[in-house]
This record gives sequence, C-alpha cells and structure tokens, in this order.
Amino acid sequence: MQRVLIIDDEPNVLYSFGKALRSSTLEVLTAETAAGGLRRVRESKPDTVILDVRLPDMSGLDALDEILAIDSRLPVIVVTAYSSSETAIEAMRRGALEHLPKPVDVHQLQAAVAKALELSRLQHVPAVFGNSEDQPPGDRIVGRSEAMQEVYKGVGRVAAEDVTVLILGETGTGKELIARAIYHYSHRADQPFLAINCAALPDTLLESELFGHERGAFTGAERQRIGKFEQAHGGTIFLDEVGDMSVATQAKVLRVLQDGSFQRVGGSKTIRTDVRVLAATNQNLDTKIDAAEFRQDLLYRLNGFTVHLPPLRDRREDLPDLVQYFLGVANRQVNKPAFSICPKTMELLQHYEWPGNVRELQSVIKYSVVHTVGDTITPDCLPETCRGKAAEARCAAPEDELAGISRYVRLLLESGESDIYRKLQATSDRLILAEVLRHVRGNQVHASEHLGMSRTTLRSKLQSLGMLDEDFA
Repeated sequence: MQRVLIIDDEPNVLYSFGKALRSSTLEVLTAETAAGGLRRVRESKPDTVILDVRLPDMSGLDALDEILAIDSRLPVIVVTAYSSSETAIEAMRRGALEHLPKPVDVHQLQAAVAKALELSRLQHVPAVFGNSEDQPPGDRIVGRSEAMQEVYKGVGRVAAEDVTVLILGETGTGKELIARAIYHYSHRADQPFLAINCAALPDTLLESELFGHERGAFTGAERQRIGKFEQAHGGTIFLDEVGDMSVATQAKVLRVLQDGSFQRVGGSKTIRTDVRVLAATNQNLDTKIDAAEFRQDLLYRLNGFTVHLPPLRDRREDLPDLVQYFLGVANRQVNKPAFSICPKTMELLQHYEWPGNVRELQSVIKYSVVHTVGDTITPDCLPETCRGKAAEARCAAPEDELAGISRYVRLLLESGESDIYRKLQATSDRLILAEVLRHVRGNQVHASEHLGMSRTTLRSKLQSLGMLDEDFA
C-alpha cells in the first residue's frame, strides 16, 4: 500500500483531501505543522507529500527544502492560495513536482497525486534482474537467453558511465524497465528520475513539458511552468518513444545534450541543467532520418551507448520463466492460489507470435488466471487470439516450412549446384521483400519499418535482386 502525507493546518482541508484520496491501495497520513510533517517523512516514508505553503511554525518553502533534504526524490505537491503565484513558482524552482491553487479541484488533486505516486514508484521501486524469490523486491526483468544476457552485460557496462543511452526495441519489450535498471545502478540513483512519453502529448504540450514555459507563451499559459529538464537537474530523464518527437523539439533537446542549456517556451533567459538522458524508441530511426523526420546529429548524441531489446519471438526459451513469473504476479493481484500450465497451453503460447511482446504475455496470463476455474490453465482459458484456428495452424506450420526448405536444399545438392547458400538467400530475400512490399502497396518507407532495415539498405537489396522497378502497388 502506498502512502500520501498531507501537511496543512486547516482541519477541513485534511478531512476533504483525505476523503478524496483514501482507498484500499492508498493510506492517507496527516500533519498540521511543518515539524510534525517532517517527523512523518522521516518515520513513515510516504510516497508523496501534499504541502501547504502557509504553516503555523515554518514557511512551506523552508519545509520543502527540509523534506527534499531527507529524500531528494520524494514528489511534493505544493498547495497555494490564488494570490501566491510567485510563491508557487519559487516552490517549483526549489524542486516541487506540481503546485495547485486553493480551493483545489478534487479531480485535479487526484490526477496530481496519481502522477506523483507513479513517479515515486519509478524512482524507488528498482528494476531487478531474474525471478528468484531471494532477490530484493522490485519489477523483474526475466530471461536467461543469450539475447538477454547481452542486454544485461550492456546495462552493467553503461550504468555507471555518465553517457546517454538509446534503448531500441519493439512495443512491449520492456524498454522502460531497462531505463530504470540503468538509473538504479548509476551514481545518480539518489537524484530524481523523470520519465515522459513523447508520443502521448501534442508537440506544443511536449515542448512545454520538457522545457517549461513563461506566462502568456501560448493560449492557456496562465502561469510560469518549470519543465522536466529543469526539475531533473542532477538526475536522469527518460524520453520514451523519442522517435515521435517533432524536428523542432528535437533541436532543443540536441542543444541540451550539447551544452546543457535551454530556454523555456516564450522565454529568453538561458537555463542550465545537468541531466543524464536515456531515450527509447520502437521505430527505425535510420528510416526516419531518410524521410527527414529525425535529426541525424541528435541520433549521434543519443546513442552514446545502444541497448537492443529482442522481441519475445526471438527469445522463446525465456517464455516458461516469464509465464511462471507473471503467474505469480497475477495470483497476487486476483488473490487466487498457484496455477499450473498444461502442456498444450504452453505449446500454444510457445508458437504464438507475440506482436505485443512481454507486455502482451503479461495480459494473456492475467486473463487466463481470471478465466480459470480449476487449478490448471487449459487452452480454453486463453484469449481467442492465442487459441484460434490460426494459432493451431502456427503450431504445425514451422515444421512444414522447414521441411520444404530442406527438400529444396537436397534438390540443389542432387543437381550438383554450387554456391547454394547465396542462391537460397537470394530466393528467400526475393520472397520476403515481395510479400512485405505487396502488403504496404509498394511504400518503401513502410516496408523498411516492417523489415527492420533502413530504406537505403532496402533499395540496395531490391537493386541487387533486380526488383527495383517492379510494381507492388
């Protein structure tokens, strides 16, 4: 259970805030003085704090300084009167996560607390490797395959180095977990960790979220805002889905990486910050560079070190361990006893393509646990996508296809052919490229994304196979 501490000297505020926030998963603690609040912070270790700036024994700003001195990563939401906008801005400069004007809208309060609790979880709950029960608690990165061993080695090599890291991988492979692991093993682990999904916000809002804005910078900018790069000073910022960032915003991020400086939206003052940047994307940035949608110089700055996360279909040997781990998680969430997986169910899971990767597997396991009546997960407990006719066909298809390739190789050998590997590779390339290009109606940019190669490489392959002028539309 997470905890929120409310520090306010008004009993009605403590009551109304507590009533709005208290739930089966959130405990509400209260204090009416700064001294009492600081004592609660030390003893109870809350996950977030709501702090009034007017307290009977100490200024709320001074209390904020002392709270962050106890735990610099603790998210603090400052509550101010309408007339105290300058005080609120100063609170943000000193490290507050957010400020809310009184009287506080309940929905705004709940949204701000939810954001603060998630940030606290990201900063304090480590991403740990393996699924052994004798390891420290945290979100698990599970896998013993060779591909995952390379990922672990990469995290070990780069975590302590103060360089940018680019994490590449399909949606659902666990890029945020790897970013958190790098953060928790770094020398900045006692400083803030802020994450932002670049694909989740329109460009104007994303720029403001990253760099802040001055009052009146755009319609709706009623007060100054401190951005993530300013808030994360001394810590780490994680830019998820960085490939969705506009070229204009990319230019400002590039400047931060080059000299640690930026300007708020609508401002002229240069602000300096010291942050480590971790970035992730599920897109082919080479393809976006070819399409003039991503700056090549920014890519050079971001990939000081690159971690490639394999899709689940390329590390199927990890699937049994992942299934057992997610079974344990699901059992605790739905309060059910341990389950076993019947062999046919595991066979279906092994042959499924997992377009949503590890995230999809977790959802499938939770779905199966909920729909299981006995103590064994059978195929009928799986979602339709994993147990339909197409899934059944996939269980048999690979052996049939491999048998066809084997017969073709034997035929070439019997006919005395030489250079078999090159000819077989050219045949498979021709089939793969033709199928993908027909699927995207000849669009080479989309085809290169599906294939996981740059458009330049795709055109080179098409040219070498004599397919460049073929019509796939």
